[in-house]
Amino acid sequence: MKTNPGRFFEDYRLGETIAHAVPRTLSGGERALYHALYPARHAIYSSDQFARACGLAASPMDDLIAFHTVFGKTVPDISLNAVANLGYAEGRWLQPVMPGETLRAESTVIGLKENSNGKSGVVYVRTRGYNQDHEPVLEYVRWVMVRKGRLDAPSPSAVVPQLAPVVVPEALVIPKRLDFSRYDFALAGEPHRWGDYAVGEVIDHVDGVTVEEAEHMLATRLWQNTAKVHFDATVREDGKRLIYGGHVISLARALSFNGLANAQMIVALNAGAHANPCFSGDTVRAWSEVLDKAETDRPGVGAIRLRLVATRGAAGALKGADGKYLPEVLLDLDYWALMPL
Repeated sequence: MKTNPGRFFEDYRLGETIAHAVPRTLSGGERALYHALYPARHAIYSSDQFARACGLAASPMDDLIAFHTVFGKTVPDISLNAVANLGYAEGRWLQPVMPGETLRAESTVIGLKENSNGKSGVVYVRTRGYNQDHEPVLEYVRWVMVRKGRLDAPSPSAVVPQLAPVVVPEALVIPKRLDFSRYDFALAGEPHRWGDYAVGEVIDHVDGVTVEEAEHMLATRLWQNTAKVHFDATVREDGKRLIYGGHVISLARALSFNGLANAQMIVALNAGAHANPCFSGDTVRAWSEVLDKAETDRPGVGAIRLRLVATRGAAGALKGADGKYLPEVLLDLDYWALMPL
């Protein structure tokens, strides 16, 4: 048998490291498609001149392009037979990815836990993305619910890793030579700087985007994400294709420009949950809450910790009295970004 049906829950072993196939060289084409698919317009990712004024050699690829590319490499080995991608933790962007660089990925299984129904289990992996010089550019933990291929397969001993609730500011990796002391707020699009935001502040990003089937499938193919639930309508009992969670992340991040135009670079992913499924026809809106702030050792550069929520509902609404996510909430993402002081 030469075809690959993908791994099922019983095929994973604690501690194994999986080298993922097909490295990907990124270019301006990926940037153009990304900006066509999402209303993405943060200045440092749009202009070489702006990026150079901030101390970088040129405009890097959007941080989420690097994330989606690395994530897509892992899908055939980790989530081809997934029921759902459940969450993220301990994510860090370790250096900017520039056009022309080639990314590859590898994942280590750090946890396994079979579900009580005996039909699926949760696989925890730590994934790292590397460039062509074998330098790490990105790392994160995610956990995925994966179907069992054989219901009578023995259950592994349950191991659930202890994960840090937040990447501490001291562990943030700030790009070398990044300097916001001459930051051009007019060109960036908004006057709001690090000191203008208060912990606890909620920002309604106002705009919305209605998700289309064709755009979602184009985006998911762009990242070479082959998970069946995104393409094959016969995989789910409801006959619907599940919108890739990363598509929702990028939509929400792009929508957050309105109110957070100067939250330029994502440097850490503290936590994330795809709270409810997203389907074609849903109109996605976004709001953010300021969770924390920290200074850095780079000139003019501050770090801001944000909760980014993608929703079909109103800004500020997240969980009900029972502590569960409201049905209209699609994404709850906790991340650190860099902003001029």
